[in-house]
Amino acid sequence: MIGYYLFLGFEKFLMLWPQTWRKQFFISLSHLAYFLDPKHRRIVKQNLKFVYGDEISQARIEEITRYNYKNLLLNLLFTIERQHMTLEAFRDALTLENIEQIERIQKEGRPIIFVAAHYGQWEIGASATSAFVTPLSAIYKTMSNPYFEKYLISSRARFRMTNIPHHGALKPLLKELRNKKAIALLADTNTKERDGVLVNFLGKPTLQVTTPAMLARKFNAAIIPVSASTDDHEHYTLTLHDEITFTKTEDEAADVKRITQDIADWISKLILDDPRPWFWLHRRWKKNYPEIYQ
Repeated sequence: MIGYYLFLGFEKFLMLWPQTWRKQFFISLSHLAYFLDPKHRRIVKQNLKFVYGDEISQARIEEITRYNYKNLLLNLLFTIERQHMTLEAFRDALTLENIEQIERIQKEGRPIIFVAAHYGQWEIGASATSAFVTPLSAIYKTMSNPYFEKYLISSRARFRMTNIPHHGALKPLLKELRNKKAIALLADTNTKERDGVLVNFLGKPTLQVTTPAMLARKFNAAIIPVSASTDDHEHYTLTLHDEITFTKTEDEAADVKRITQDIADWISKLILDDPRPWFWLHRRWKKNYPEIYQ
């Protein structure tokens, strides 16, 4: 509890600063984190070498690693600023792309599954989608500190987002889809065999979670990939990528694998077009290729 109240005091002090000062302060923190965290610097290098082999230079590895720390700290800064941000100020900093397809899908009476990755400004992407496209429900992992968990949930709820705890999440997700509403799911994290299928991800056979595909097939839901990007960390673009369409057949397993592969292809293209904003700091392949982290 003491740590939480110290954090609130820091937050109040931080929010007295101009936004440019706050941003520069967190960028400085990212430089410090880079130097103090050799474990995760090593994970980034292991991941990049696994994907690109000898084609990637040490200079490029360092560039991507430093960007990862910067992006992570600025995502954290947004989580703090979001608690104090008005909808009007948020909307003024945002450009929406390809929102027209959402209106079409809603007229068709279909639920929507927004799929995203830990790419770019993922916290901004979720908040912007819920605030300005359609209210959505998203899963969160229970935190060890209930005070920080409440803080995160209340921050997200200000932008019309319903938060569903990871444990027991399936039932409320099913309810939302039955009611023709929208949910958001992350599709790029490591998963267990019982929850995934092997797909080609960044050129490597990799387990990927099947939940988006299974739910889309069951409820005839539209799968809309979403990403948020920025050039200056002050103005943001929310891109609602084209719907991932599918045909439902009698072979459920084949349908699910095919849809999951399409989602993996979308994420792979994002990363290959610009690898810097993806979250290389996590051990994405620890289930399939544990040897690369030894």
